[in-house]
Amino acid sequence: MHILYLHQYFATRKGTTGTRSYEFARYLVGEGHRVTTMISGLENREFPVPGDKKYAEFKTEGIDVVAIAAAYNDPQVGSGMSGWQRMLKFYQFAWLACRICKKLPAPDVVFATHTPLTIGLAGLALGRYFKVPFVFEVRDLWPEALVNIGALKNPLVIWWLERMAKKIYAGAKYIVALSPGMKEGIIRAGVPADKVTVIPNASDLDLFSPDIDGSAQRQQLGLKDRFAGIYFGAMGLANGLEYVIEAARILAERGKNNIALVLLGSGGKRAELEKLASKYELKNVIFSDPAPDKEQLARIVAGCDVCLTIYRAAKEYTWSPNKMFDALAAGKPVLINVPGWLGETIEKNNCGRCLDARRPEMLADALEELAGNPELCRQMGKNARELAQREFDRVKLAGIFKKVLIEAVSKK
Repeated sequence: MHILYLHQYFATRKGTTGTRSYEFARYLVGEGHRVTTMISGLENREFPVPGDKKYAEFKTEGIDVVAIAAAYNDPQVGSGMSGWQRMLKFYQFAWLACRICKKLPAPDVVFATHTPLTIGLAGLALGRYFKVPFVFEVRDLWPEALVNIGALKNPLVIWWLERMAKKIYAGAKYIVALSPGMKEGIIRAGVPADKVTVIPNASDLDLFSPDIDGSAQRQQLGLKDRFAGIYFGAMGLANGLEYVIEAARILAERGKNNIALVLLGSGGKRAELEKLASKYELKNVIFSDPAPDKEQLARIVAGCDVCLTIYRAAKEYTWSPNKMFDALAAGKPVLINVPGWLGETIEKNNCGRCLDARRPEMLADALEELAGNPELCRQMGKNARELAQREFDRVKLAGIFKKVLIEAVSKK
């Protein structure tokens, strides 16, 4: 089976963003299938496109990588752009990807992973061009997710995105959703339930581990003997990291100087967050630039005590964030302010605390609780690793993904 895999943000472990596509593609190659992935090659250290070219071809671990001169490869770059700027980049990528893919050998199935939603238009067009099934992966519900966090209010744009989503859903042979909430949203759009398979993000059990020595990274961060909670990832509007700054302010007012909060990443809101921490004169918040690769990130996480999965308060939560699954694999308790499936999973398995996204004092309370109870912190970390192994092993989930693609091809 030859899979044409469209993903603007594709990255290996040498990159800084999520590696789901890389891991799934690598698994498929190991199973004897051929994978050609189309990605953005602009500002891409690993797969750069020369300045005078429209695209460049690479080979990594058996995966055929075609990097094109459009958009951007790191989603954190987009968090500093306006909505219209991002949408223009998204369309640029979808259009050029579609144009260049038509020059490549015909696949047996076209698979496109969202975000952005526009990649589904390219997948739909290429499926028709090659006369093969098109499978679509939904990593975030658009426009619902954008509306819920207040990032999108224009009714015309909302209507336009809803129409686009329904068109893509209707044209897909099968749809992969990253959470039960996403599946429900897709069904509400008129898609039959048996057309949608939930495959959540997975835990990198061989990359993140409780056995990693993070003492050197801990020293570099200047943590000393303080209990450390870490957030790693994008710092944009959707992440709502003012919540963490407010929790740090509360801890400072309580005199809990033995607790520190690490914010590792970049994005459009980072400068504002740094100003807010400076305004409060906080000594317990440490800002750090993104790790150069996932292996370095795993060591930094190992050097901290708990992990934070934080999002802006919203009407509905359907996310499946990589950072939570990485934290589970690392064997760290998870402090999460996302209710629904994610929060319930953490609480049910006793591997952290689910917090109210409108009450930062709950984050402060949870950090105090775990800092003051090392045995509880250790047990929650143990439970987290066991949950990752039991339910979110990447190999198991990749096997389900392979079955979806085979099913699509067999019913061609």
